[in-house]
Amino acid sequence: MAELTTLARPYAKAAFEHAQAHQQLANWSAMLGLAAAVSQDDTMQRLLKAPRLTSADKAATFIEVCGDKFDAKAQNFIHVVAENDRLQLLPEISELFELYKAEQEKSVDVDVTSAFALNQEQQDKLAKVLSARLGREVRLHAAEDAALIGGVIIRAGDLVIDGSVRGKLAQLAEALKS
Repeated sequence: MAELTTLARPYAKAAFEHAQAHQQLANWSAMLGLAAAVSQDDTMQRLLKAPRLTSADKAATFIEVCGDKFDAKAQNFIHVVAENDRLQLLPEISELFELYKAEQEKSVDVDVTSAFALNQEQQDKLAKVLSARLGREVRLHAAEDAALIGGVIIRAGDLVIDGSVRGKLAQLAEALKS
């Protein structure tokens, strides 16, 4: 996984710097998201691995599938990525681009998994507290998992806060084994 990220980083950084310089972060985010989704399609995967096709053929087919969703600069980007045989890295490139974009915008996506559904008031309060703690705008994504028994697990990038009953029981079991 780290190797793929290492290979994808220069492309994501180049795309980000171009998008930032031209105030097109949202457009490039959408284009790279589409490119990542298209590259993961089974039929496209087979095409990208076909040894009989040149990189120009792969890029042209890829751009044709995406239709008019790509502007000229994005099409050039796809051609460069294809020339270097890196089209399979588009999901990683898109993911890294989104991280650069979130850093620029001082925002963060936070996944909250709770034992029970959180109402809007609870989500707003949690987002406000997390925003103050992280010093960024928080985009909250809530999910339910009854296996937690109670409490929540919060994931924001590398930060994981496990306030679930299941997590507390696991800590207690570990302490008793010591």
